[in-house]
Amino acid sequence: MIQFPKGFLWGAATSAYQVEGNNIASDWWEWEKRLGQKEPSGLACRHYELYAQDFDLARSLGHNAHRLSLEWSRIEPEEGRFQEAQLKHYLDVILALRERGIEPVVTLHHFTNPLWFSLKDGWHNEQAVSSYLRYTGRALELLSPHVRFWVTINEPMVYVYHAYVLGIWPPQERSLAKGGKVTNNLLSAHVEAYKLIHAIYKKKGLPMPMVSIAQNLQAFVACKANLRNRIALYLRNKCFNFDFIDNAMRKKSLDFLGINYYSRSLVDTRGWGVKNLLLDTCRDNHSDLPKNSLGWDIYPQGLYDLLLSLKRYDLPVFILENGICTDKDSLRWNFIRRHIEMVHQARQKGVNLIGYLYWSLLDNFEWDKGFSPRFGLIDVDYATYRRTPRDSANKFAEVCRTGTLND
Repeated sequence: MIQFPKGFLWGAATSAYQVEGNNIASDWWEWEKRLGQKEPSGLACRHYELYAQDFDLARSLGHNAHRLSLEWSRIEPEEGRFQEAQLKHYLDVILALRERGIEPVVTLHHFTNPLWFSLKDGWHNEQAVSSYLRYTGRALELLSPHVRFWVTINEPMVYVYHAYVLGIWPPQERSLAKGGKVTNNLLSAHVEAYKLIHAIYKKKGLPMPMVSIAQNLQAFVACKANLRNRIALYLRNKCFNFDFIDNAMRKKSLDFLGINYYSRSLVDTRGWGVKNLLLDTCRDNHSDLPKNSLGWDIYPQGLYDLLLSLKRYDLPVFILENGICTDKDSLRWNFIRRHIEMVHQARQKGVNLIGYLYWSLLDNFEWDKGFSPRFGLIDVDYATYRRTPRDSANKFAEVCRTGTLND
């Protein structure tokens, strides 16, 4: 039997664009229309109107924490023009969590941008940081009394990688130079937002908040133990996993480490070029691990190893996303169970873990992959929008209620 301490945070996560529906002022909405995406976000899960029902389900499943995001494009659909009704909506959402005894963990930026922001060169623009801070300040003025945990930027390196390196997400750039500048702007946005959030809480006389990023960590494993792959491992851990954290730490702008973890990457470089060292992966099917429905390796050991590597930062660690898309719910529960075991083992080794949130509460819109990947603890019937908790959700609920994982 594995026992977690009282007060440990258990729950699940969502992001606004993936569950709300009809985010028509977003750059993603315009991009889907322009490209004719096969499965556009559309109504998504209709969470914008059904959030109370969803939070009732979360409460029934024993959750005491929930991560959500604000949709910037709803709050500021035109530059400098804020929608008070939308801010009030998010206040209602956060209060609905509070009324159910669920701790809100609020993300300010989860991949999507207002269309007007993207049309001005998005995060590549010199003014991007000031625009983001204006939105952040407006949201915090209303929401700060009800939120303890803030996440400024979700997975900055995943955003840069997909939007500015691979070029498969809007704005579909393929430029390491632009990606570098965007990374610097995202870092500046985080650091300045951290200062702003703390200043607002101080001005209001509120207890100081806990502010972080959500950094996606991937377990990089060499396919073959040669020199080139060892160098590639070093560079990828540096660039994708730890540089952003290290820079934020130097700026004293993290109160905890927000971590997302899903999978590993088998590294097998085919040349000495920068892109080879940063991007090449195994093409010979050397992995014999079980996979999710997107073909990602299921590798709980990677979470343990990465958590131990975070001890050097001497900060509380909060797992903000960890999940699997699969049509086999028994595999989902096995995934959750094995990763919780790794969390426990890391705690025994001295990692100050304060919470675990599964991705995701609901099946949802999985960006360029559409609705096919099923990550949810709760099944969503997209014809009727009926919600049905899966067996894995009920098994996880016992852990959430009791803080105990039985053998």
